[in-house]
Amino acid sequence: MKVKLNRVTLAFPQVHEPKVVAGQGDPAYSAVLILPPDHPDLPVLEAAIEEVAKDRWGQKAPEVLKQLRAKDYVCLHDGDSKSEYSGFPGNLFVSARTKVEPTLLTADRRPAQVKDGLFYAGALVNAVIDCWAQDNEYGKRINAGLGGLQWAGRGVPLAGGPRASADDFDDVEPEGDVW
Repeated sequence: MKVKLNRVTLAFPQVHEPKVVAGQGDPAYSAVLILPPDHPDLPVLEAAIEEVAKDRWGQKAPEVLKQLRAKDYVCLHDGDSKSEYSGFPGNLFVSARTKVEPTLLTADRRPAQVKDGLFYAGALVNAVIDCWAQDNEYGKRINAGLGGLQWAGRGVPLAGGPRASADDFDDVEPEGDVW
């Protein structure tokens, strides 16, 4: 079930190139989306989680969801579980991943490029995710697929911040041998 989350904080962005994450198999694109507990899109996300659970497990959905939440096997997590990372304490977060390259857009919906430096940890983004229920030999979960991100504004960098641009440097005269 597709859900749009507006003006959330991006963390751990792996959106330009897929990466293998320990214990998760094939290379994938991924992002963590941080939102406050009073975020206006949170009820829509919660409803989507309940709906995919109901579609998959029918009348057993409330009990299955209770078990999954107890094991932290739902894509929406308590930020206090990552209290060692800036921006997480007191908030909620969604982990989303995909093997297919996500759509990346500028604020005016043009395709974003790596060189734009828009998708850094701390950037504000609008995100489209797809909630889905997993029930296979690997277990039961409610996951989120990463459909795309739109840059929505400069946020407070969580770590490292955006990349430097050429405008951040001055022209210099090299000293010594030039290679």
